[in-house]
Amino acid sequence: MIVEYGSVFFTLAVVLGLYMTWGIGANDVANAMGTSVGSGAISVKQAIIIAAIFEFSGAFLAGGHVTKTIRKSIIDPTPIMGNPEIFVWGMLSALIAAALWLTIASWMGWPVSTTHSIIGSIVGFAIVGIGVDAVNWSKIGTIVLSWIVSPLVGGTLAFILMRSVQKFILDTNTPLLNAKRYAPFYVFLVGFLISLVTLFKGLKHLYIDLSITQSFIFAGIIGFIFAVLAQILINRIIIKKELSIHDQFSQIEKIFGMMMIFSASAMAFAHGSNDVANGIGPLAAIISILESGGEMTQKSNLPIWILLLGGFGIVLGLSTLGYRVIKTIGSKITELVPTRGFSAELAAAATVVIASRTGIPVSTTQIAVGAVMGVGLARGIGALDLRIIGGIMMSWVITLPVGAILSIFFFFFFRGVFL
Repeated sequence: MIVEYGSVFFTLAVVLGLYMTWGIGANDVANAMGTSVGSGAISVKQAIIIAAIFEFSGAFLAGGHVTKTIRKSIIDPTPIMGNPEIFVWGMLSALIAAALWLTIASWMGWPVSTTHSIIGSIVGFAIVGIGVDAVNWSKIGTIVLSWIVSPLVGGTLAFILMRSVQKFILDTNTPLLNAKRYAPFYVFLVGFLISLVTLFKGLKHLYIDLSITQSFIFAGIIGFIFAVLAQILINRIIIKKELSIHDQFSQIEKIFGMMMIFSASAMAFAHGSNDVANGIGPLAAIISILESGGEMTQKSNLPIWILLLGGFGIVLGLSTLGYRVIKTIGSKITELVPTRGFSAELAAAATVVIASRTGIPVSTTQIAVGAVMGVGLARGIGALDLRIIGGIMMSWVITLPVGAILSIFFFFFFRGVFL
């Protein structure tokens, strides 16, 4: 059957893989860009341009690592080794089920998790197509734990960063002077962190393999370049003498608004590296089976064109439907200004990128929401809209079972068509 319907399966896999990455762009990229847009630092159009460059770069340069977790660690396909077509139907079902749910959620403006969607869909197919025992429940447990840990880590980092901005800049006698003094250091952190984790192991499929020392040196250089660029831009901001405290705070927000261009770029890169796996993991698994003539190998190379397709789909999704979810995450959880938005974005980028390197497919949605809550908490619990947060969390809870149910439906559909 694999040989007979090979071209049909290939076409379906590419189309549905592109549809899934489009859904990621429409829903999840808003989490990468929502804080920047919500704080007024950049426009939706600028967010799309930044995402086009850095989401694509993250997916292409560092997107291969988490892909292994998505396609190999969630389920054990051993019982169906002699029937690879069952696995192909299952992965096609997972792609269309997750993508369909993301389309509905994006249209409604709900920031759901693409990671929940695809994992729920894969588990759904595995239960009916292979058997309950085929699901690696301990791995699912690790991922479920990461759904709790990741927003906590993102929120904690964001809270610490926001408090440091308050202590070293906002609550001082000379806030504007201190903003000019410390801003390049914060931007250095952005460049250093993102490049360090990417350089560690993220470029192996491009045959670039650096030692830990070399990675630190290169990351330090990139961070320094970021800091110098930030300093040049900050120096262009004209500061009048004897400004009132109110006017000084306005100038500080301008400085952090400029800094958010760097943090938004970093967050987009981090997101691309982590979440492209949700779309291309199942696609890569299908292509691997088709290319081997039906052999379900444990190891398979990830073709570069699949990473390119994933990056393209993500950008397309953001530019067509992403604005709906951007509004939810950027303005409804808590009131954002550039100082808060920068802290949330840097914390979220750090959490996503660390998770990407450890191979745990965390939810960018939950990290971003956790980080925004963290900066809100730095001002007190009253700064948060708990009703909106409750609604977002409810959408997270239903995503996993909805993905599973849709996937089961499509699995029986594909089986019926091809049998």
